[in-house]
Amino acid sequence: MRDARIDRRLFLRGVGGATAGLAAATALSACGTGTSRSASTGTGGKGGKTVVVRDSGGSYGAALQKAIYTPFTQETGIQVKVLNLDDAPLLAQIKQGRPQCDLINNSMMSHLKYGKQDALETLDPDRLKSLKSAKVPENQVTEHAIGHSFYGQCIAYRTDAFDGRKPESWADFWDTKAFKGARAMVSPDGDLPELEFALLADGVPMDKLYPLDVDRAFKVLTRLRSDIKKFWDSGPLPGVLLSRQEVTMSTVWDGRIADLQKQGVPVARQLNGMRRQFSGYAIAKGAANVDGAYQLMDFALRAEIQAALAKAFPSNPSSPVAYAKLTEDERNALAGAPKYYDKGFDADIDWWLKNESAVTKRWLEWARG
Repeated sequence: MRDARIDRRLFLRGVGGATAGLAAATALSACGTGTSRSASTGTGGKGGKTVVVRDSGGSYGAALQKAIYTPFTQETGIQVKVLNLDDAPLLAQIKQGRPQCDLINNSMMSHLKYGKQDALETLDPDRLKSLKSAKVPENQVTEHAIGHSFYGQCIAYRTDAFDGRKPESWADFWDTKAFKGARAMVSPDGDLPELEFALLADGVPMDKLYPLDVDRAFKVLTRLRSDIKKFWDSGPLPGVLLSRQEVTMSTVWDGRIADLQKQGVPVARQLNGMRRQFSGYAIAKGAANVDGAYQLMDFALRAEIQAALAKAFPSNPSSPVAYAKLTEDERNALAGAPKYYDKGFDADIDWWLKNESAVTKRWLEWARG
């Protein structure tokens, strides 16, 4: 099943080249690229209108159906149709003035790219009543998109590897004498290069990370290079490496830890220095059902709906109010819980948009040695 975050390789690299590949993508979009599913409940009230939303499918899509789409149809009578569409064909459709979807669920970084290409509607915050009640952070409310949740990138480690000691920081991740064993880190096919972690390991404070000192980061990465056994490109791989004891520590998407623990793997997470990346909602430019898109977005941003999604999938709500609607165990299982939030930082997507291509090229040269 596809993981919501595996699509990063598509929207980090796909959108930038989408304009050049417009002709090819046009053929795809004309054929209705992607899969779709519809909410089965409801009677199609309000004139039988349907709102079409893009998401990435898989287990995440199933959770969205359960926590958001079906209850939305039950409350409003508006049917929800879902498209699992990649960035290039979706952007091509919008540029042609024929978007197949109304509401887009994607990364905030991807939405920023879309916005720069005039592919999104400018949002009217007054049409989103749940913004205030859910207390969505101001930095996740932009001209074109609203952040609804985040995933965190953090340290996963084997609890049986260090004689009872627990790594507390990225400096410990780099310390292979005190915390022996091989490491795994992400490749650009899996996520943004992990320059921030190298800088944190070298003593840079979290609030002084950006703009990233790229030269310094690569010097620090080089110190660990011989101990990095694998660069992972998909969400399950860190768990596989830890389970097989091929590594004792790895960077990981925080939601993967609970699954490993349920399987009996002796692993834990360390959230100090966690990098947060948000996903959000935006409305496609020229959407056929703008009203329906606003209604579905407003519904999905409600604190109780964000909490319901967190119960169905390991996503961290953007709404601080949502966490109060979870049990203590449910809340503390999430990296976004109030007790953990200050341990991490938000990725600066403006910096990454400007520098991701150059950093990735340099990373590939560095990884090859």
